[in-house]
Amino acid sequence: MTTRATITLVRGDITEQYADVLVNAANSSLLGGGGVDGAIHRCGGPEILAACRGLRASRYGKGLATGQAVATTAGRLHAEHVVHTVGPVWSGTEDRSALLASCYRESLRVASALGARTVAFPAISTGIYGWPLDDGARIAVRTVREAVLPPVTEVRFVLLGEEAYAHFEEALTA
Repeated sequence: MTTRATITLVRGDITEQYADVLVNAANSSLLGGGGVDGAIHRCGGPEILAACRGLRASRYGKGLATGQAVATTAGRLHAEHVVHTVGPVWSGTEDRSALLASCYRESLRVASALGARTVAFPAISTGIYGWPLDDGARIAVRTVREAVLPPVTEVRFVLLGEEAYAHFEEALTA
């Protein structure tokens, strides 16, 4: 069952957002890394790393699979939870778009199960994982429109830089 939610675009840093759920573009280890993942762990504090270590010690011993999502505390961030999802690395020879869409879909499913009303996403896989911004924006917006579930009423894409914002704006108005 899908519902209507407001989709907004914000230029800025996801770690400064106030939302029920912040989505982390994590790596499969769940133990921090660069980009959004590193920023979430640094700004959220040791509580997030401790929760991720707990997940690795229990259900996710081999890490989180690409396209899946799992929640932890948000630590010191302005959110109740962080939903970690592992985006695919872009490939020019293999279509991995279903995995990228799964990141958004699964993150929304987890957020809904947590009772979240507001969810803030980064542009998953468009940084070091090399996904082209125009295609990443199109997949993100389309998937969110199709997959948002109650009680989520607002989805925010938090974008660094003018180029990312322009591509998401184009996808949103298409």
